[in-house]
Amino acid sequence: MSTILIKNAQVVNEGTTQALDIYIKDGRIEKIASTIDTTADREIDAEGLHLLPGLIDDQVHFREPGLTYKADIYTESRAAVAGGTTSFMEMPNTVPNTLTQKLLQDKYDIAQDTSLANYSFFMGAANDNLDEVLKTNPRDVCGIKVFMGSSTGNMLVDNETALENIFRNAPTLIATHCEDEATIKANLARYQEQYGEHITIDMHPLIRSAEACYLSSSKAVALAKKNNSRLHILHISTGRETALFDNTTPLDQKRITAEACIHHLWFSDADYKRKGNFIKWNPAVKTAQDRSQILQAVLDGHIDVIATDHAPHTLEEKERPYLQAPSGGPLVQHALQALLDMVQAGKLTLEQVVQKTAHHTAICFQIEQRGFVREGYWADLVLVDLNKPYPVTRENILSKCGWSPFEGHTFSSTIVHTIVSGNLAYSGGKVIEVGSGHRLLFNR
Repeated sequence: MSTILIKNAQVVNEGTTQALDIYIKDGRIEKIASTIDTTADREIDAEGLHLLPGLIDDQVHFREPGLTYKADIYTESRAAVAGGTTSFMEMPNTVPNTLTQKLLQDKYDIAQDTSLANYSFFMGAANDNLDEVLKTNPRDVCGIKVFMGSSTGNMLVDNETALENIFRNAPTLIATHCEDEATIKANLARYQEQYGEHITIDMHPLIRSAEACYLSSSKAVALAKKNNSRLHILHISTGRETALFDNTTPLDQKRITAEACIHHLWFSDADYKRKGNFIKWNPAVKTAQDRSQILQAVLDGHIDVIATDHAPHTLEEKERPYLQAPSGGPLVQHALQALLDMVQAGKLTLEQVVQKTAHHTAICFQIEQRGFVREGYWADLVLVDLNKPYPVTRENILSKCGWSPFEGHTFSSTIVHTIVSGNLAYSGGKVIEVGSGHRLLFNR
């Protein structure tokens, strides 16, 4: 493993930005100082660049196994490192669903051979697999995923006894998708009665409504409080839900945490007319007011982390009529650039971006020696040029699906280098095939 010396970087870390050199050896940050004169195998002159901890995305769908015509771990990890995401946590609604420890291990085996980013995989919960859930090792598995509303896949946990048992006995963090299925079904039936097969995308946030989200999220919070569970609610999409969370307890002491996703911070229901099914997600993108309230919750600490819910589908699938088009879209390649645009717009600071995409994710999941620029920690780093625009075109999209909801947009910033576990994985517009990322470990 080669040594790397980064010179003259503006290092954004733990609430400050300062000019520093960083020396990397054996995959880790060996030294941080104002000036380092050590010889290295590779020297990067970072004059004019900002250095951040690599993003840790706690919610992605990389589609392998079983759905690899949409995406796979190799292609999507390439897109991740090109976007400055150095670690990901992947969801269990693959085919077959990840509902046994054997199937979970199969995914780790694939990632060990193919992933260019660091990786972890959620164990899936169902109505009838508690025995398998309880075998999950908190040390090397990021958490248990519970779909409290159906989404892509077939993993709805709607049995009350099963839910109670999972929340009471889960050996590690529970991550939930929260939408109330009964409410969604009633809304859909009402719209189908009125419009038949001619339901349009603008009705999506009315069918998968704010009420459906709040009913399910509040139920999850109540279950967690009753059982003292470690609960993490994913992709908050309404302003009302943000009041369910605490912003006074230190993050490392919180038992209930929450995530916001890029699309709920960027788009609103006004964008359906322009973007159509390409911004069809579950939970749905909702109103501009919801978007503003979610951003405020990120800023004031009611929401703890920012992620993507990267969930690619093919162009052909997304171009189907509303009722046939699947929900989800590719985001991992452009998440950091989107957030840096928000910095330029004055909505976030660089320090807040780092906090919500790296520091807090590492604290929330108790990730071992990642998420910070610290001596002794793994070197998961991204260097960005805040003054070099980057247009999103079909030609530079790396996700296997070949499209992006940001297509046609020019970001204000460019990802210049990404370092994963001490290896230069992306540089000068090209992915460097350096071998596998590392399996994440957790201090539990």
